Amino acid sequence: MKSFEYLNAKDFDRAWLNFELDLPLKPGPKGQSNPFYINRPGNPINEMIDALLAPFYRPPKFFFSGHRGCGKSTELLHLLSNNEIQKKYWPINFSIREETDIIDLDFRDVLLAIGSRLFREYRKQGGDLPEQLLKELNGWKGKVEKQISTILDGRVSEYELGASIDAFFVNAGLKMKLEPATRVELRQIVETDITGLIAIINHIAVAIYNQEKRIPLILIDDMDKPDLDRARAIFHDRREIMMQPNCAIVYTVSSALFYSKEFDAIRGQALFLPNINLRSSADSDQHLVEGYRILEKFINVRMDRSMIHPLAMEQAITYSGGVFRELARIVRTSIGRARRRKATQLEIEDVEWAAMEIRNEYRRILDKEDLKLLKNVKDSKKLEFSDRLRSLLQVLALLEYSDEENWCDVHPVLRKIV
Repeated sequence: MKSFEYLNAKDFDRAWLNFELDLPLKPGPKGQSNPFYINRPGNPINEMIDALLAPFYRPPKFFFSGHRGCGKSTELLHLLSNNEIQKKYWPINFSIREETDIIDLDFRDVLLAIGSRLFREYRKQGGDLPEQLLKELNGWKGKVEKQISTILDGRVSEYELGASIDAFFVNAGLKMKLEPATRVELRQIVETDITGLIAIINHIAVAIYNQEKRIPLILIDDMDKPDLDRARAIFHDRREIMMQPNCAIVYTVSSALFYSKEFDAIRGQALFLPNINLRSSADSDQHLVEGYRILEKFINVRMDRSMIHPLAMEQAITYSGGVFRELARIVRTSIGRARRRKATQLEIEDVEWAAMEIRNEYRRILDKEDLKLLKNVKDSKKLEFSDRLRSLLQVLALLEYSDEENWCDVHPVLRKIV
C-alpha cells in the first residue's frame, strides 16, 4: 500500500479519503507540521510543550485528555514535529491497542508495553545498546520465561541476544493482546517483581540517553478508551508506580476520570483538550467568528472550496458542535450522498441528510431520562456532576466548552428532539 499523500481534493473520490475519520496526521519527513493540521486558539498542547522544555529534576509525566474526536491523537503527532522537542527528547509515539487488549487493560500491561517499545523502537532505528544491558535484559527475560515453563537453551552472540529479546517483547505483547490465560500469568509474574520491570525500563532509558544525549519521551495514545473503573485502577490506585519510569511520558486518559473524585490524583499534571467554541454560553444564537474560521480551514485544506456551497459549509460546522471528528463525519456522510446523486458540489440538503443519520443513531441509545437531562442542560448550560451526565458526555450527546468557565450544551443535531 502506498503512503498517504495529504493533497487538497479536487473531486469527491479524493475528498472521501481526506475525510477518513481516523486519518493519522503524521509530521513530515523533516519534522514539518502535517498539511492537514489545524492549530486552535489557546491550544493546551503549547502548555505541555513549554513544560517539557522547562528544566526539571525528574522527567515529567502528563495526563492528556479530551472528549472523543477533539483531536488528541493529532496533537500528540503534532508535538513530535516541534524542533525544540526533537533536540531535547528522543520521542516515540504508539497506541496501547497495538500492545495489549484495551478492553482488559491493566497497569502491568502498560509498563511492559513501555519497556518493550523503548527497546524495540531504539533497535529498529539502528541504536546500539551496551552488551551489559543486553545481558541484564536476557537474564530478566529468562526469569520470566522460566516462570511460564519456557527455558532458554545455549549461549548466543550479542546480535542474537538482542534479536531474541526483541522477539520476546513482541511475543509477550501478542500474548497480552490475544491470550487471556497467558495475560493473567504474565501479570502475576510481573506483579511479583514490579520493581525489576521498572528497573529494566529505567536502564533502557538511561542507555538511550547516554547514546543519544536526548531524554526518551513516550507518547501513549488510546489509553482514554478503557472504562472509568480501569482508568481509576491505573491512574489513581497505581499512580505512584506509573510515575516511576525514568523517562518523560504523556499518557492519554479517559475524560470520565476528569469528572470523578479520583481526578485529584492527577490534577497537577493533567491537561484537557477542549472542543472549539462556536457560540458563547450567554448567547446560543451568536456565531463566534474565530471558531467558524478554524473549522472552515479544516474543510478547505482537505478539499477545494468550490466543492461545497457556503451555506452547506456553515451548516456542517454548526452541526459539528466544534468537534473535529464530528465535522469530518458530517462532511464524509454528505460526500457519500452527493456522490450517489451524481453532484459536483455539496449542498445544504446533503448536510441535513448527514445530521439526520447521526440524530437517528442517538434515538436508538437515548432514553426518556437522558432526553430530560439534555433539555435541562440545553436551557441552563451548566456542567454539573452526575453519572448520567458523564455518560452523555462520553457519547457526545453533551459537548463541553471552556471560555471563562466550563459549560456544556447538547450536540447540535439533537436540538430538534430535545
